[in-house]
Amino acid sequence: MALAFRSAPISSDGAPPPRVARWLWLATTSLAAACFVALISQSAQAQGGDAPRLKTESPYFFVKSDDPAVDQLPLKSTQVDVRISGVIADVTVVQRYKNEGQRAIEARYVFPGSTKAAVHGMNVRLADRLITAKIREKQQARIEYDTAKKEGKTAALLEQHLPNVFQMNVANIMPGDDVQVELRYTELLVPTGGNYQFVFPTVVGPRYNSPQSAQAHAAWAGQPVLRQGEVSPAAFDIHVALNTPIGIKEVNSSSHDISTYKEEGGAALVSLKNSAAPTNNRDFILDYRLAGDRIESGVMLYKGSDENFFLAMIEPPKAVPVTTISPRDYIFVVDISGSMHGFPLDTAKALLRELIGNLRPSDTFNVMLFSGSNRLLSPHSVPATRANIEQAIRTIQEMGGGGGTELMPALKRVYAEPKASDVSRTVVVVTDGYVTVEREAFDLVRKNLSTANLFSFGIGSSVNRHLMEGLARAGMGEPFVITQPSEAPGQAARFRKMIDSPVLTSVKAQFDGLDVYDVEPRQLPDVLGERPVIVFGKWRGEAKGNVIIQGQTASGPFSQTLPIDAATVSTGSNAALRHLWARHRIASLSDQESLEGGDAFSKRITELGLQYSLLTPYTSFIAVDQVVRNVAPQNSPSVNQPSPLPQGVSNLAVGAEVPSTPEPATWGAVIVVLSVLAMMARRSRRAGRQNVNRFTA
Repeated sequence: MALAFRSAPISSDGAPPPRVARWLWLATTSLAAACFVALISQSAQAQGGDAPRLKTESPYFFVKSDDPAVDQLPLKSTQVDVRISGVIADVTVVQRYKNEGQRAIEARYVFPGSTKAAVHGMNVRLADRLITAKIREKQQARIEYDTAKKEGKTAALLEQHLPNVFQMNVANIMPGDDVQVELRYTELLVPTGGNYQFVFPTVVGPRYNSPQSAQAHAAWAGQPVLRQGEVSPAAFDIHVALNTPIGIKEVNSSSHDISTYKEEGGAALVSLKNSAAPTNNRDFILDYRLAGDRIESGVMLYKGSDENFFLAMIEPPKAVPVTTISPRDYIFVVDISGSMHGFPLDTAKALLRELIGNLRPSDTFNVMLFSGSNRLLSPHSVPATRANIEQAIRTIQEMGGGGGTELMPALKRVYAEPKASDVSRTVVVVTDGYVTVEREAFDLVRKNLSTANLFSFGIGSSVNRHLMEGLARAGMGEPFVITQPSEAPGQAARFRKMIDSPVLTSVKAQFDGLDVYDVEPRQLPDVLGERPVIVFGKWRGEAKGNVIIQGQTASGPFSQTLPIDAATVSTGSNAALRHLWARHRIASLSDQESLEGGDAFSKRITELGLQYSLLTPYTSFIAVDQVVRNVAPQNSPSVNQPSPLPQGVSNLAVGAEVPSTPEPATWGAVIVVLSVLAMMARRSRRAGRQNVNRFTA
């Protein structure tokens, strides 16, 4: 018996036959599911620490090896000793590495540093031997280190990747070895509004590594990190000795619980209180004020064997209220990427409520939200009316964090926004700074100074201060760092006070009777708020004369004179001025190199690093023990010491390949596809009810 099939005609509403509809439904569903699974698997693969990683990937989660013979966590402790005398901090950092495994290893550790630090020395202690490191050109130091490593000698290499990101490599740590690496640096503490602050960063935040970054192929950016809530086994402790000629009024820390002991004579000793909570997952911040809220204005001179150095610090005038202010336009550029999820984004929202909520009716504003993509809340800036402000605050309050951190496209779009010629524009960037496009961003901001100035707000427990300070310096603004939500109102008030009017403009320094040269900075910027004027330089001949600072305030001309005499000259206590001057000159050359591109200033920076024994982008410290200790160095694994996630940063900041986790627009596309599938399903069911298949035998 033969069977014959006669298909039903297409229904009047254009729906396909049921069998065709089922096949179409199955094919489309499979395709959508495959796309969805691909997105999920991409994210899952990025979150795994054991998958092969591209050079442009962000950090990955640390997974401890199953090999009991290899110590995967060789960094055992970091001990910091700080001595602050006047406005200069001398810091000694001791990193202790111990190999508790059965195989010799190489330890690699990426760690942060102060953006103002002049790193001028390194020692290595191995058993009863003290090895003093030497400063070398960076490539030469790397060659010497690799040679010592292959020869089985214990060696240590300290490199600078960014002004606030260093890497320590210690080769041939034998089983049972206890190696102590001692770093020494100095930095200048510049008060703001009478408040002095010392910051010691403890952890490098995970960086979103854009392919367009100069650091795109930098291995350090792919460092391993511990998962959120996982405590680093490496101990951390810090001790600070404060000694100032003016009495100390108050000492406190917004980041850690501290104990303070005041000695006779006004000195204060600060240490960490015992705590079960981790202490190395956020910046250590110490604030102190002097009696009478005075700024230590004056001139410090150092007489060296071949060069003499000076430092002048002059307290600026108080801000004068200005009633007539020209119209201003503010564009707030807000990071809503994965690393901002949680505490940083909540703090950013609180900050923006303060900033936007207190704009003047004559101001205009706009808000750009960026992650892997970006969008403006309005096509153009809108007047700062109550209705517009409330609408912006509502929108900001509803935003969530996720995706990559494409800062450069966001800034380019902001600078492309048109504005009237009589309007002064200010760009306000709000981010944690976990990117690797510092150099590109500085260059872009400088090239657009005629369009807008820039203020930066870094939010988080371990902000990328190099980015925040560099953006503000390039944009002739000021950096702000907020580590806790409670600090947002105060920092917003400080911002408003600064932008009302610079307290001192057209600033010039004159030297009457003192023969000076190599003065830094070459051009003094406008003074904002209550930050003093700082001038570095060298001098020749007799120490005599005056330093005169002149400028314009809102109420008229300003002038202040500081006398110089032989009594202000030191041959010992002010020796740090040598390193501080060189560090400032290197920073100036690095800024110029970033502006012009290429490595036109690398030779001069290298020469300064070698002459003054300073760590720079082109010089490194190398220490080599001449004893051959490892007879089979080729069998020694390299161990990357993991870093804890900064306090308040979630797992969303880690493990995404460029271009990071799917953006909201991607998820939106998936939802649209699924909606279309649902509509097709309903249509197919309707068609099935209207058509009947006929079979005949």
